[in-house]
Amino acid sequence: MPDTKAYQVSSLFEDVQMSRLFADGKTFVDCVARSPEEEILKKYILLKDHPGFDLKTFILENFELPVPHSNNYHSDTSQSVEENIETLWNVLTRQPDTIGGTLIPLPWPYIVPGGRFGEIYYWDSYFTMLGLEASGKYVMLENMVKNFSYLINMLGYIPNGNRSYFIGRSQPPFYSLMIQLLAGIKGKDVLITYLQEMEKEYRFWMKGADELTATNTTAHHVVKMPGGEVMNRYWDENDTPRPESYREDVELALLTEQRPMNLYRHLRAGAESGWDYSCRWFKDVHSFASIHTTDIVPVDLNSLLWHLEKTIAEAYQLKEDGQKAERYQSLAAKRKLSIQKYCWNDGKGFYTDYDVAGNKHKETLTLAGMMPLFFKISTEEQAKKVAATILERFLKPGGVVSTLETTSQQWDAPNGWAPLQWMTITGLENYGHHELAAEIAKRWICLNTDVFKRTGKLMEKYNVVDTDLEAGGGEYAGQDGFGWTNGVLLALIKKYGATK
Repeated sequence: MPDTKAYQVSSLFEDVQMSRLFADGKTFVDCVARSPEEEILKKYILLKDHPGFDLKTFILENFELPVPHSNNYHSDTSQSVEENIETLWNVLTRQPDTIGGTLIPLPWPYIVPGGRFGEIYYWDSYFTMLGLEASGKYVMLENMVKNFSYLINMLGYIPNGNRSYFIGRSQPPFYSLMIQLLAGIKGKDVLITYLQEMEKEYRFWMKGADELTATNTTAHHVVKMPGGEVMNRYWDENDTPRPESYREDVELALLTEQRPMNLYRHLRAGAESGWDYSCRWFKDVHSFASIHTTDIVPVDLNSLLWHLEKTIAEAYQLKEDGQKAERYQSLAAKRKLSIQKYCWNDGKGFYTDYDVAGNKHKETLTLAGMMPLFFKISTEEQAKKVAATILERFLKPGGVVSTLETTSQQWDAPNGWAPLQWMTITGLENYGHHELAAEIAKRWICLNTDVFKRTGKLMEKYNVVDTDLEAGGGEYAGQDGFGWTNGVLLALIKKYGATK
């Protein structure tokens, strides 16, 4: 593991992050020290109070700044968007690593998202892999699976990304979907090959489940529900400010009545969700300071874990171990009942998250509610109601909007995101709502293509309400590259065709 003393809370770290020395708090934690970190810290303490000391000069002398992975790439807008993505795969490829700063080295090549994101990200990568499959880049797809399996075997889980400051949290568990994607290329024996890693991931998410009681209802990622069922939440083992967003977290702590350590845990859990951030995690949809992520049982997380349970069961069936296959089938069946019980909001005709602390449904409608359709957990009647809500409330000129609330958060209106388009389109197709699915796909393809022709960029997120404007909100500027946008766009074009 990398040694990262300079990036832990120290006078140097705090001074750099709180002084806005860099526009993006991630910049410093991605730097590579030019000499041992302890020596740099000692030197800083000796020099910082001297007349004429300049912090930025000190940092530039003692650290190598990260270079955005696609920094020198310029798109050729005379090419089709598909041709551009095929070129981008090479631009976004990172070769096997050596230890450097906070980077956790990986043994096989991999695709990074682009922009500020020069490392692999967990749930992003599944959607990137959809594009690798569409491009026929099966070796790279398998390399991605091997890297995630390596992380599971090294850490016991897949972290948010391969940076040491992400240790303590994961991201939405798409590993079993990656395994199924690879199995679709190489055959079902792949499930047996990676069975051990799937079970390790499952143990990570279910840690503490055996310790839950009527009075001790939460532990790590697990929650005992009012009816005694066990479901899951997002969680981080740490309750301190995120190093990569240190100033933002400390400043938010000044605006809330929550204890700082509770706020930091909720923020970190929100980062694990991948939806960092959205009003779906807030008590008051317009107040970031009201974030309470760990009180919430999310519909998307529990749907993903249902898929993991089903995939492990299938792997044991292939191994002809009927007893273990039945065990995981039973776990999946119980979880499906729990999702229907706690996440189907009959009053809304939609799936929502569940507030365990308040013992009630969250009222905020979000595209996370499409996950039971994506995995075919929903009934036909439920899917019909969900589809009607998508058509009436979520469908916008550029695709579907993530939530119905317009806030300053990047996962809320007016923004749309590639993974949510894919899961919504697939979920609708699963229940025969082909016309609506195709319309969403057409609008998203058109938006992505138009922005590319206008700017030469494929963006992390898009404004789907006003397609002439850039997406905004969040803790950093809009990023281009972009791994999961490329992947979903190629997969959709393959299925629905390019726009004229």
